Amino acid sequence: MKNFSDKCYEVLKRVPVGRVTTYKEIAKSLKSKGYRAVGNAMNKNQNAPKIPCHRVVGSDGSLTGYAGGLKKKISLLKTEGVEVANGKVRNFSKVFYKLS
Repeated sequence: MKNFSDKCYEVLKRVPVGRVTTYKEIAKSLKSKGYRAVGNAMNKNQNAPKIPCHRVVGSDGSLTGYAGGLKKKISLLKTEGVEVANGKVRNFSKVFYKLS
């Protein structure tokens, strides 16, 4: 049986290149309100960027923590075509990927 973190990673793999989702959206897709638990799972992800936790942002598009550092998160997102300015994803509503 998969633990919560593994379930988060499985959901996250569905987020395509060039899109982002939120901690809340991942939790909702797992029928949970454990947004912080999703964040903890992302922080412990040992398979980044294969499991693309850099594609997870705050509900307002803000860049939150990343184990590799925010500069690395921004670099990965920009490589995928996601624009970032002033610590937030630009055009957030256009690149947001709804999971549920």
